[in-house]
Amino acid sequence: MSDYCLTTLANGLRIASVEMPHMQSVSAGIWIGVGARFESPAQSGMSHFIEHLMFKGTKKRNAKQITESVEGIGGYLNAFTTEDHTCYYAKAGARHLPVLADVLSDMILNSRFLPEEIERERDVIREEIMMYRDQPSQHVQEMLSEIMWPKHPLGRALTGTVESISSFKRPDLLRFVDRNYNGQSMGIAVAGRATHDSVVTLFKPLLESIKPGIAPRFSPARSKEGPKVSLLTQETEQTHLALGFYSFGRKDDRRFALKLLSVILGENMSSRLFQKLREQHGLCYSVQTGMMTLADSGMISISAGLDPSKLQKALKTTLYELEKICCKKPGLHEVRRAKDYTIGQTLMGLESTSNQMMWMGESILSYKKILNPSEMEKKLLAVTPEEIQEVACLCLNRKNLGISVIGPMKDKKKIEEWIR
Repeated sequence: MSDYCLTTLANGLRIASVEMPHMQSVSAGIWIGVGARFESPAQSGMSHFIEHLMFKGTKKRNAKQITESVEGIGGYLNAFTTEDHTCYYAKAGARHLPVLADVLSDMILNSRFLPEEIERERDVIREEIMMYRDQPSQHVQEMLSEIMWPKHPLGRALTGTVESISSFKRPDLLRFVDRNYNGQSMGIAVAGRATHDSVVTLFKPLLESIKPGIAPRFSPARSKEGPKVSLLTQETEQTHLALGFYSFGRKDDRRFALKLLSVILGENMSSRLFQKLREQHGLCYSVQTGMMTLADSGMISISAGLDPSKLQKALKTTLYELEKICCKKPGLHEVRRAKDYTIGQTLMGLESTSNQMMWMGESILSYKKILNPSEMEKKLLAVTPEEIQEVACLCLNRKNLGISVIGPMKDKKKIEEWIR
C-alpha cells in the first residue's frame, strides 16, 4: 500500500488519498465538519435534514438521475450524519472515479432544495423518527444521551424531533449550508486504485470555487453528576438496558487505554461481560460495549437486551464487573489479547477501500492530518495494565453513570435503589 497523501487547496479544503493498486474499486467521500452538536434547539435535526435533501436534485440531475449515475455503473451512493460531521460517499470500479467525483461535487455545490422536495422529505424523516422510536435498542441509546447531556445538543436525537423538522424553512436550510459547508470545514477522502495526483486533478477544479469560510463552532460538552436514571415503560418482550459513563476527548492519549478497557469489558465474545452475563448466568443474548469519542468529551457505554425479570441481576452483575476492574488491574495475558484484537480488527478493516476512506475522512476533520495506523498500533502496544485500571477508576465512577431502560418496569425508584 502506498503512503497517505494530503493536499490543501487555497480555500482550505483538504484532499486526502491512499493508493491501493491491488484493488479494483475506489471509494470517495466528501466530509463536512458539521453535525448535530452544532445545532441550536430550533435547528435540531437540520444537519441530517440537509443530508437527505442533497440527494433530491441538482441543477443538472433530478433525484433519480443522481442515484442512477452511480448505480448505473455498478456502484453505490450514501451518506450519514453524526454529532460532529456529515459524510457523502460513493464506491464503484476504479475507472469510474470521475463519475463519483462529478456526482458528489454536484450534490454539494448545486443541490436545489426545491420547496416540494423539502415538504416531501419532512414526511420521510418523520417516518424515520417513528421507526427509531419503535426500535427499543435504538431508542434506549437516544434516552441515554439525553440524560448524559441534558438540554445540550449532544443530548438531542440526530434526526431532531417531529416538531423541529416541521418548523424548518427553505431560507434557514440554505443559510445553514452557506455558513457551514466551506473550505475550512470540508475534506475529500479517496481510497483505491487511484494516484493522489489523479484525485487532486479530478476534485480541485470541481471544488476550488468553494469559499474559505470559517470552521463551525460547537457548545462545549457539559457533564451532569449522577448517577442518572431514565425509564420508559413499554410492554416490550425484552427490557433494553443502556449504561453510559463520561470519558475524554479524541486528542487525549488515555483514549488508547480506554479502547482496551472497552474491549476487555464487552466488545467481543471472550470479553468479561459477555462471559459473565451470557455464558455464566444466561441473563441475555448479547451484551456489548462501545465508545463515542468527540473533540472535547466522550462516553463509554454498555447495552443489553434481556428478560424483564432479570434486569436487577444483570444490572448488579454489570456494575460488580466494572468495580472489579477498578479494584484489580487486568492481567498481562488479558491485556495482550485485547491489544491483538484491537489491532487485528483495525488492520483487517483497512483492507477495504471504504474503511480506508472513512479512516482518512475522520482523521482530517478531527486532527487536521491523516493518522498513521502504525502509530496507533505503537500507542496501543505501549498501554500498561496499570493505565487501563487508572482509566477504569476515572471513568467507571458512579458520579459519571447514566442508565436508560425501556421495558415493562414501572418504578424508576427501584433502579435507583439497585445502583445506590
